[in-house]
Amino acid sequence: MEDYLIILVICAPIFLFIIGVVFRLLDNSASIFLDNEISIDSSYVSEDLIQAYIKQTENDLLRKSLKRALFFRKMHNLFMILMVISIPPVIIAMIIYF
Repeated sequence: MEDYLIILVICAPIFLFIIGVVFRLLDNSASIFLDNEISIDSSYVSEDLIQAYIKQTENDLLRKSLKRALFFRKMHNLFMILMVISIPPVIIAMIIYF
């Protein structure tokens, strides 16, 4: 039983990273802007720009898509933070156990 727990603890940051990457891939805010003929400078659209377009647009479909993209962006950030936070306990556990 302890062996499975050790494997889970060691792999936790990797799993969190993978989940974060999946949310980043789901965040297609640049594509949403381009599909609606809104010119952008780069493929990474800032949260401020997304929120500004959510407030000013009249198009409900665009607003809904941007809100979903913003949710995915925030979930990506959350899982990246959790991954970084989980690394020190894994290192400590590896030092103590091995």
